[in-house]
Amino acid sequence: MASLIFFYFAGVIIVTATLVVALRNPVFSALSLLVMFFHVAGLYVTLHAEFLAAIQIIVYAGAILVLYLFVVMLLNVKREDQYHRQGPVAVFLGLTLLAEVALVALSGEVPVAPLGPQGPLAAGSAVGNTESIGEVLYTTYLFPFEVASLILLVAMVGAVILSKKGILGSKSS
Repeated sequence: MASLIFFYFAGVIIVTATLVVALRNPVFSALSLLVMFFHVAGLYVTLHAEFLAAIQIIVYAGAILVLYLFVVMLLNVKREDQYHRQGPVAVFLGLTLLAEVALVALSGEVPVAPLGPQGPLAAGSAVGNTESIGEVLYTTYLFPFEVASLILLVAMVGAVILSKKGILGSKSS
């Protein structure tokens, strides 16, 4: 049953990821991306990573996709400027990747990890995912976390300053 659920999620992810790059309408492409994000979150749930599934939905399906749609709507990209003629290269690389996957699958040496925690992780399973991530984030990785937040703050302030009219010497109103 678990493998059937995995193959459902994986199949939908593959189809919708293909539709993201194949559809010519950017809004339909974004809707396909939304379906893909929700199915990736479903895969996280099957791996008992509920926190990552929630973050996947909130950050990617919520914030990143909305940002993408705003950019698409603001740029108003013309039809003839949207796509390049990279079809033959894409088909060649896709077939190469498909051949590699088929060779690995036919060789019979595909390592399959069992579902659920095993070994040392099973002993600490009384603590939830969110508590474990918070404990590691605010103890072991506290300094990199604070540096990343400082870099994001500087980027946000820089974006606000650069977006103001009259910056960098241009006095046009």
